[in-house]
Amino acid sequence: MSAKSAAQHDTLELDGLSPFESLGKSVSKAIDPFGVTTSLLSAQMAWLMHPQELVRAVNALSGDLLALQAHVTRRALGIPSDDVIQPNADDARFANPIWTDSASWDIAKEWYLAFTHRLQDMYFETPGLSDKERRRAAFWLRKWLNMVAPTNFFWTNPVALERAVATQGESLRRGWENFQRDVKAKNIQMVEPDAFTVGKDLATTPGKVVFRNRLVELIHYTPTTDKVRAMPIVIVTPWINKFYILDLTAKKSLVKYLTDQGFSVFITSWKNPDADMRDVRFDDYLLEGVNEVVRVAGEFCKQPKVHLVGYCIGGTLVSTYMAWANKRFGEDQVPVAHWTLFTTLTDFSNPGDIDVFIDDACISALEESMAKKGYLDGNEMATSFRLLRSNSLVWSYWVNSYLLGEPLPPFDVLFWNVDSTRMPQAMHAWYLRELYLNNKLIKRDSLTVAGEPIDLDRIVQPLYAVTAEDDHIAPWKQCYRIRKYVNVKAPVRFVLSTSGHILGIVNPPVNPPKRAYWIAEPERNEHWEQWQERAEKKPGTWWEDWTAWLGQRTGELVEAYPATNRKFPGLADAPGTYVLEK
Repeated sequence: MSAKSAAQHDTLELDGLSPFESLGKSVSKAIDPFGVTTSLLSAQMAWLMHPQELVRAVNALSGDLLALQAHVTRRALGIPSDDVIQPNADDARFANPIWTDSASWDIAKEWYLAFTHRLQDMYFETPGLSDKERRRAAFWLRKWLNMVAPTNFFWTNPVALERAVATQGESLRRGWENFQRDVKAKNIQMVEPDAFTVGKDLATTPGKVVFRNRLVELIHYTPTTDKVRAMPIVIVTPWINKFYILDLTAKKSLVKYLTDQGFSVFITSWKNPDADMRDVRFDDYLLEGVNEVVRVAGEFCKQPKVHLVGYCIGGTLVSTYMAWANKRFGEDQVPVAHWTLFTTLTDFSNPGDIDVFIDDACISALEESMAKKGYLDGNEMATSFRLLRSNSLVWSYWVNSYLLGEPLPPFDVLFWNVDSTRMPQAMHAWYLRELYLNNKLIKRDSLTVAGEPIDLDRIVQPLYAVTAEDDHIAPWKQCYRIRKYVNVKAPVRFVLSTSGHILGIVNPPVNPPKRAYWIAEPERNEHWEQWQERAEKKPGTWWEDWTAWLGQRTGELVEAYPATNRKFPGLADAPGTYVLEK
C-alpha cells in the first residue's frame, strides 16, 4: 500500500450504503459471501460514472509513466538513475540487489510498482462509494496485485532463475517436492508439522495444572525465587490460539520472566472445542473461565485480590469481566486489584483490515457453515488472517518453497501460529455480531453478559495497556480508545511497542535492544496524536517497565507458594492436557 493509501485507510470512517453497493447485493450473498466480485465491480462502475475524477486519476498515472519512460531511457543508456517508485519499507519482495543492479529487472519492478501504487490510490479514492466499500474494494484489489507480482512467477523472478542455474536445476526439483508436500497438506505450509514438540521444545516452563473444568485448565508455574509478591498474576490468553505463545522458549517466555522477577504466575489453557460444545457462549467463557480462574488463584494464594491480564480476545473478555464484576460485586469487592491488556480491542468501529470480512452477508455465510459442524475450524480462521498479510504469510512461502526450493524454517512463532484451535458456534457468532458488527461493548448497558448489563465506565481499577505499532489485528489507535471508556477515576498507563501483534508482546530484554516503546499516562479524552507527541520513547522492551509497575502494586514479598497445595493438587504437569488436543 502506498503511504497515501495507508494514511487514508487509517482515517476512513463508516457511513451509509451507496447505490453502487446495493447493486448485486442479493447475488453476492449467494455466490460471493465476502463480496469480492461485487466490491471490485462496484468500484469500477463508480469510476465510470465519475468521468472527471477518472481523468484526474489517469493524468496522475500518466505523470508516473512519463517519469518511468525517462528512467527507462537513462537505464538503457547506462546513465545512473534513481528509482521513480520506491517499494514500501516493509516490502521485501524486491530486496535482492538484482532488482536494482540489473536495468531490465529494475524496469520490470518499476512498472509493476507504478501501476500497483496508483491503482490502490484510485480504489481508496473511489467516488460514490461508502468508506467501508472503498476499503473493501482496495483490499481485494491489493490481494490480486500481490498475486500477480513478477516475483511470484519463475520466468519473471531473476533470483529463482539464478538459483536454478547455480544448482543445475536442483532448486526446481526441491521446489516440485515442496509443492507436492503442500498439495497433500491442502495448504501452503509455513513450518513443518513436526518441527517442534509442545512440552519438549516449547512451553517448557515447569508448573502444574491446579484447576480444570470443561472450558479451561489453569496452570500455576513453579516459583524460581525464594520469595514472591503476595498477589498472584492471572493471565487470560486468547482461545483463538493456544496459550504457549507466552511460553515459547526459555529466552522468549513471558511467564518465565515473570517468575524470575519474583511473581506468582497463573495462566489459562483453553479447551479446543468440538461439535459437542456448539452451544458454549461468551457468557460461559466469562463465568466458567475468567471468574473461576480469578477465584482459584485468589484462594490458592489466600489473597482477596489478584492482578488480571488479558491478551487479544482474552483481553476483550477480561474487559467485559471487569465491567461485569464491578456491577456484580460492587467496586470495593471486585477480586481484581488492577489489570493489564495486551493488544486488545474494546471499540470495534475500525478494527483494521479484518473489517473486509465483517458485514451481515459475511457473518450469515459463516454462521451457516458453523451450523453444519458446530464450530469454526481453526484452519478457516488462519486462512483469513494470512490473507490480511498475503505477501509475508502466503506469497513469500510460495516463492521460497516452490521457486527457490528452500526448506521450511523451524520457527517457533510460526509453529505456534499454525497450531490452530476451533471456535464454538454460539460464542463465535455472538462475538462477531454483537462486538464486531454492532460494536455494543462500548455502548452503555446495551450488552447483557452473564446476567449483568455491561458498562465499561464502571471500571475504576488501574490499567496497564500495551499495544503494538504494526498490529494489523488490533490496531493500536483503536486499542487506545479504552482510555475513553473506562471510568475517569481509573489510572491508565499506556504503552505503544514497536513491531506487531505477536512480537510486540513476545519482546524479551536483549542487549543491544531490538525494539523500543513509547509510554505515558493519557487523559480520558486525550487524542492519540497528543498522547504520542508527549509520550517518552525508550529503547528496549516494556517488560521491564511493566514489572516495575507491578512490583509497586502486588504486595510485600512472602515465602514462595509451592506449585500445588492440598486444596489444589496437581492434575497434570505443565503445559497440561488441553494444549495437546488437536
